[in-house]
Amino acid sequence: MNFIKTASETVDFEAIKARQQVAWGSGDYAMIGTTIQIVGETLCEAVDLRSGQQVLDVAAGNGNATLAAARRFGNVTSTDYVGALLLRGKERANAERLTVKFQEADAEALPFADASFDVVLSSFGVMFAPNHEKSASELVRVCRPGGKIGLANWTPESFIGRLFKTIGKYVPPAPGLKSPALWGSRTHLDALFGGKASVSAASRHFVFRYKSPQHWLEVFGGYYGPVLKALAAVDEKSRKALVTDIYALLDDVNVAKDGTLVAPSEYLEVVATRTR
Repeated sequence: MNFIKTASETVDFEAIKARQQVAWGSGDYAMIGTTIQIVGETLCEAVDLRSGQQVLDVAAGNGNATLAAARRFGNVTSTDYVGALLLRGKERANAERLTVKFQEADAEALPFADASFDVVLSSFGVMFAPNHEKSASELVRVCRPGGKIGLANWTPESFIGRLFKTIGKYVPPAPGLKSPALWGSRTHLDALFGGKASVSAASRHFVFRYKSPQHWLEVFGGYYGPVLKALAAVDEKSRKALVTDIYALLDDVNVAKDGTLVAPSEYLEVVATRTR
């Protein structure tokens, strides 16, 4: 089994991934993912994606970066370990008559040969793989020397980073598991890719726009696996407290004054060029 020793515990990454698959497979992430499409478009611009390049989208979800790359005439392979999400991506590609290969794959064990791709992308995807070091190593391995790895990762201080901290108060992560928001830290990225890729990163913001804070919670509570599962995992008293804390967070990040929700969330737009 895939165990890694920490100072005081052992992390069973396979068990964690199994639980994550259930969480991301619950609800319907595509209802959230489609609203974030602009990030996939800007990420493809950041890596200067060219037509004809071999492109891999890792932990693609319902295919935001996938579709953006295909619109630029890349030869795209879209992967995720949740098959239902790939089906959503395939529906979208078919609707736009885009040619994309879809394949189930684990970000920590990509089924591709070394140096197979010119560009490797992940938009709010690979950051959730539990074994950071292994998934980063896989991104580098399948990218050709001189090729680019483009990532969009929520930062620890962002709205979404704070949302996960809020959820963690009620549904604690597995002992020893690193926060996915660390992928939004330049220091962590340098440690993950050090000696293998030259990393550049820029702060960006995606703005969540909903009818109201209540509407946001209705959508995320019904379709976004981590929120849906957290609300279902706690007793009624804790559920009410979690909802109260989420509304407090929404009130803090909301810049709208008209009753709607306009919530900017910082993310790190990363371009890592493989050096060896």
